[in-house]
Amino acid sequence: MPRPKLLFVATEDWFFASHFLPMARAARELGLDVAVVARERHHRRVIEATGARLIALEAERRSLDPRALFRQVRALKRIVAAERPDILHCIALKPIALAGLAGKLAGVERRVYALTGLGFLGAKQGTLAALARFAAVTWLRGAIDGPQVRFLFENPDDPVTLGLDPQDAGKVAIVGGAGVDPLILMPAPMPPAPPLKVALVARMLWSKGVDLAVEAVRLARAEGAKVELTIHGAPDPSNPKAIPEATLKDWAARPGIVWAGPTRDIEAVWKAHHLCILPSRGGEGLPRTILEAASCGRPILTTDVPGCRSFVREGQDGMVVPADDAAALARALMVFARAPGLAERMGANARARLLDGHTERDVMNAVKALYRSLLERPAAEVTA
Repeated sequence: MPRPKLLFVATEDWFFASHFLPMARAARELGLDVAVVARERHHRRVIEATGARLIALEAERRSLDPRALFRQVRALKRIVAAERPDILHCIALKPIALAGLAGKLAGVERRVYALTGLGFLGAKQGTLAALARFAAVTWLRGAIDGPQVRFLFENPDDPVTLGLDPQDAGKVAIVGGAGVDPLILMPAPMPPAPPLKVALVARMLWSKGVDLAVEAVRLARAEGAKVELTIHGAPDPSNPKAIPEATLKDWAARPGIVWAGPTRDIEAVWKAHHLCILPSRGGEGLPRTILEAASCGRPILTTDVPGCRSFVREGQDGMVVPADDAAALARALMVFARAPGLAERMGANARARLLDGHTERDVMNAVKALYRSLLERPAAEVTA
């Protein structure tokens, strides 16, 4: 008999390769035939090394033109109908909205909607944001929901925003982020201090609070704290929320600030720094950069937003301050700068926190359990 087939749909091959290879490996461990639909850039080999196939999708990443969206749904429906997967696993909000509809139209009943964060739906306040959330909930919970649809989240706050009960195991699954391998990202001794060396590793978007980290360092240094910040990440001109390269260069010209660009050597970053900072304004799932820092035994200074606050325990694994508050960030930096042993103690706690449910293997086991639960039920089964 043919093996059950799993079809992932993501935005970009690099996004799948950076965050979701463990899920592909988990599916292969279950003996599933795995394929990934994504816009192809340079990560075919990495994805196919898991045993999955990559199906290239040509799509306008940022287009919201209804005609373009209709064309994308039609293209996705053709692929889904041709592949006839037993499970359709859609990753991130736009693929869920489009591929979820395509899967429903193609008759695929077992669908997994993986929300990796709510993006602008979670980061913004006000009337327009409320209307956007209402529209998203109406679409996700109405138009493309179904008896065998499961929602996969990375924190317990996001399901509540979408009107779901995080404790409803028949509808909702929560995993510990993308998961990292703690045998690859290992703790290293802290570098000499002072100065307190802080790193921010993220996409260069305003929502990540990079500007807040820069301002916090300026404030802390003005108070006499010996603090230095290294920013790792690349600008993304195609993203309307991207920080311009000129702004990043301007920040790097200031005392105590370095913009080092993107990096693939995460272990080297944390070996050279004492503290991870991520002053997110919201919209996160569970940021991978937090998990990587914790795996390397580094504490986290972050903000009180979903995803970040669900991992970092205030005063244990790091510090959690109000969002959009550079002064509060500066005060926390001064505490770390004036107590050299604090980062090491909190970093050890962060590593233990990661090992307790947030490793790559933890994520793989949770996803395998989800796939099993769907495959054990007949595709045509409908709950009363």
